[in-house]
Amino acid sequence: MAQQHLDPTDPRTGSGPGSGPGSESGPRTGLTTGPTAGPVSAEALAGYLRAQATEFLRALRLHREAGAGAAASEGSVEAALALRRSARRISGSLHTFQTVLDPDWSEAMRPELAWVSGTLALEHACSARLERLLQALHRLSGTAALPAQGPAGAGPAGRPGGPGGSARSSAPAAVAAPAGPTTAAPGRGSLTVGAAKAGALLDRQLTLARTRAHSTALQALGSSRFHAVADKVAVLASEVPLTPAAGTADLRPLAGAARERLVDAVAALPLITAGSPYNAEALAHGLSPDPAPHPQDAPWHQVRLLLRLHRYALEVLYRAAAEPTAPTAATVPTTVFPTTTPAAPPPDLRLLAAGEALDRHRDASEASAAAAHAARTPRITPATAYALGVLHADQRHEVEAARYAFQRSWQKDVLGSL
Repeated sequence: MAQQHLDPTDPRTGSGPGSGPGSESGPRTGLTTGPTAGPVSAEALAGYLRAQATEFLRALRLHREAGAGAAASEGSVEAALALRRSARRISGSLHTFQTVLDPDWSEAMRPELAWVSGTLALEHACSARLERLLQALHRLSGTAALPAQGPAGAGPAGRPGGPGGSARSSAPAAVAAPAGPTTAAPGRGSLTVGAAKAGALLDRQLTLARTRAHSTALQALGSSRFHAVADKVAVLASEVPLTPAAGTADLRPLAGAARERLVDAVAALPLITAGSPYNAEALAHGLSPDPAPHPQDAPWHQVRLLLRLHRYALEVLYRAAAEPTAPTAATVPTTVFPTTTPAAPPPDLRLLAAGEALDRHRDASEASAAAAHAARTPRITPATAYALGVLHADQRHEVEAARYAFQRSWQKDVLGSL
């Protein structure tokens, strides 16, 4: 869903770490272009795309076998997550390495894969957002945390998203896990009337949104548009349309360009402001009547997307280092799926910490928008509106905390590499 809206910025402010076009070395930014020292041929990209296409087809088969709708099972949820992961990785690789791929095919595939990933993400996003807000309501009211909910399609709390951290956390630790004992304070064993009504209102709105998203996903998976995408992915599993000049191309400069776009985007962020905890910068414009997304959040969301593209590019380069003699398309059978998943690079704790902070930022930002939307419901009581206002402010503070955590991980990365 994200890749079709990518508009990589190229700021020259020089206000952040590793800013400017001259910061090409890993020690300057803490970000590397991969584990390989020599040129990386386009065959490494072809092998990576074939592996991800095979994962897509396997996940699709498992999803159909697990069932959907009322018969949905745990395997169906896992298969949907795997579909999203593969679709994002294919689409992101097409974006980063587009110069060595057939341009017409690449431009036609990217928006379709983004549509698949975005459509499948909506239901899980609604479930995670509802649980996050209800947990926050109970925490703010001084009551015990809610038990993990398990309606159809929601999945258990804290489901991992697999490599890349793609899935939204159903109960983020920063919100769901209390800092002290879990026992409620004396005399505060239940929600206030306003908080209870706010929770009921959020439950109605987000459950309805989740149901609609579930229906939309089912319709999408059965549509001719999705079948056309699956057919193209099936062809990709055996044949990658490279350009004639791809035989002599080196993937490292393209991966380095993805890294530089990330560095430049981070340089444009107000990291100095984010380096001060509880500065309430994220609360600015909090009382604006405009229902549009928070204007300060967009650059941070953009950095999150660019960090994901950088991580996927590293996966391609790692494949070249791990498998220097990747098989050609002619040697890959079209009807036999491999029994193991594609090799993943060793986890980079620096990238993981930065990505997790940006994921928390995204989740808190969208949760605050949901609280603000509920507060605009006509004819709600003042107590309910007050509870939703407190909830909105709480989530905006979570946004600021996530920015602070990202700033700390980014600066630690830079300082530790100087």
